Amino acid sequence: MPLTDREKQTLQGIEDWEKKLLAYEPNDFQLLYEKYVEQTFLFLPDTVQQQFFAVVDTWLFHLHAMIQGSELQIEAKNRILSAGRIFNHEIETIEDLKFLKVEQLQYIAEQQIARHRFYSFAQGGLAGTGGALFLGMDLPAIAIINLRVVQLISMTYGFEVNTPYEMMTSLKIFHLALLPHKIQKAGWKSLRNELDEKNDHYFYEGSEQITDITWLEQPVKQIFKAMIILFFRKKRIQGIPLFSMAIGATSNYQLTRKVTEFAHNYYQLRYLQEKEETME
Repeated sequence: MPLTDREKQTLQGIEDWEKKLLAYEPNDFQLLYEKYVEQTFLFLPDTVQQQFFAVVDTWLFHLHAMIQGSELQIEAKNRILSAGRIFNHEIETIEDLKFLKVEQLQYIAEQQIARHRFYSFAQGGLAGTGGALFLGMDLPAIAIINLRVVQLISMTYGFEVNTPYEMMTSLKIFHLALLPHKIQKAGWKSLRNELDEKNDHYFYEGSEQITDITWLEQPVKQIFKAMIILFFRKKRIQGIPLFSMAIGATSNYQLTRKVTEFAHNYYQLRYLQEKEETME
């Protein structure tokens, strides 16, 4: 039984997005900026670099586990299952969601995406007030929001995140989505190659290193954003720092949009490929 017209349309949309990603070429300013960030970090001794990325990786593993086991995430998981039962009353587990049609899963996923884009927008607006607490919490808050929505998109398409393979996959998706477009190309190709291989999807056999020097651009952007917010926070309209709030909200929204678009395309593609395999 071949894919439906809607599934073919979805697959074509993913392929069009993929072509744009692979055809992307950075401008001279972006290349200069990325080279500057990388060379600046390379001044540090190798041992310091390794320790830094090891700490970041450990933090991400713990953050992933904390989010996955949180009451909020369990409630969100139950809401996804409840939404799935609207279309099929026999849905009992996350894996059962794979029996739904792609348009039904898209509807559920887009609800999660819209909600977390709003969370990110609101968090950015609070950070944009320039308050020490909100600004200091911006980086961990935006990491939690984006890693959480990646987990929820994964579960929506029937992939539970409590196995070693799915945990590493969701962390890789989160990491790759934050990278510059030119580096995302290689990461996306690697993900596609993994999908084409018939490997065990319970145990993870690859490298457990997530972050590297290519990941540094995003934290540096967050630092620059904080500096701009601090600069504009005194420019107020009727006592409200609208300029700095707009900068924070827009920046965070665009970041979450980038992450959710990357994750949604990946899990849709994986869902469709598995569906094609079961039909053969």
